[in-house]
Amino acid sequence: MFVKNLLPALVAIGSVAAQSTCTVSTTTVNSQAEATKLASCRTVKGTVVIGSESGASIDISGPKEITGDLRVLDNGVMQDFSSTSLTTIGGSFQMKNVSSLASVQFSSLTSVKTLEWVSVSRLATLKLGPLTKADEVIISDTFLNTLDSINLKTTKKFNINNNGQLTKFSTQLESLEDDLNIQANGIDLEVDLPNLVWIANMAIANVTKFSVPSLEVVNGSARFDSNYFASFSAPNLTHTEEGDISFVGNGALNNMTFPKLTAIAGGLLIANNTGLGQVTFFPKLETVGGAVKLRGNFTEVDFPKLENVKGAFDVSSTADIKKSCEKLLKYAPKTQNGNGKILGTFTCTANNAKANEDTNDTTSGSGNVDTNGDEKSAAGAGVTFPAALLGLVAVAAFASAL
Repeated sequence: MFVKNLLPALVAIGSVAAQSTCTVSTTTVNSQAEATKLASCRTVKGTVVIGSESGASIDISGPKEITGDLRVLDNGVMQDFSSTSLTTIGGSFQMKNVSSLASVQFSSLTSVKTLEWVSVSRLATLKLGPLTKADEVIISDTFLNTLDSINLKTTKKFNINNNGQLTKFSTQLESLEDDLNIQANGIDLEVDLPNLVWIANMAIANVTKFSVPSLEVVNGSARFDSNYFASFSAPNLTHTEEGDISFVGNGALNNMTFPKLTAIAGGLLIANNTGLGQVTFFPKLETVGGAVKLRGNFTEVDFPKLENVKGAFDVSSTADIKKSCEKLLKYAPKTQNGNGKILGTFTCTANNAKANEDTNDTTSGSGNVDTNGDEKSAAGAGVTFPAALLGLVAVAAFASAL
């Protein structure tokens, strides 16, 4: 099959075969002997598939470019996969359900359209060019402990999940056009993105360290759930263009800093971060395009520069935050005797033992306010706003696609 398609072309080319383009729609390689026949092709114009019974070791050295895909699917035999020459894959480098593969060494590979490795559960050794160009990267269920061979400056999607040994991810990524998903990897995973300036969306979970010192703009939403880091800092983040900021269930978190953040286009949700004692880390936040919902053990809440909240403002703590409630009351709607900077219902509750149990994206809309005096209520004021103004629907859909 492979020989019939390829051999006549190689014979015709003769002494210049090493510079040839070998055109094959889809070529299936079932052994190292068949892989060796690719060695005389400089470019393989088409797709190369490694068959399910390929043998333990496959080396496809020779070609510098595959214009289509390179695929390995449902292969329980191959243990080593390599090429010293391949620099470019025009389509997808796809490996799915390759259960015995332990080593991938493509020492010259720098460019692919899509890298998709899923259920390659024994893969522990990885060497790429390094990879510096890819539109999309998905790495799921491997045995890798580092991704040093992947060093992109820009990409559209990056999804790293269920890699139980992964403890380090550092890349020179500067911008990300669509989604960054990192979840359910090694419990000690440290993520370092020193050059990231702009990102569309990110959903980060189960991470011990997350560093984005250069991040200036989140176009969509940023969601941080069930992480292990004690502190989070976005020293240069100024605004989100469209979406939300959310921190939920980060039990070790005790400090956050957003010194330059002035606007959140969507909502703000901070809930069940049981170590967080204060919400005083938004010194310049002026505008929130959705709702604000805060739930936790904090003893102080302060938004000194707040000018406009288009949704509800709903705060509840297990601690006594009556002084904070009184201070925030000035921003309440005019129907609640405030200055109207909050357009939705203002609710602030102290000493609520169940505050951390409420982590969804809806606000109570009760209008109850605990202050140093008696509890006040706007229940008869006729002010009602949709509870789901927080706008986390897009993030939830994004996370469910993992």
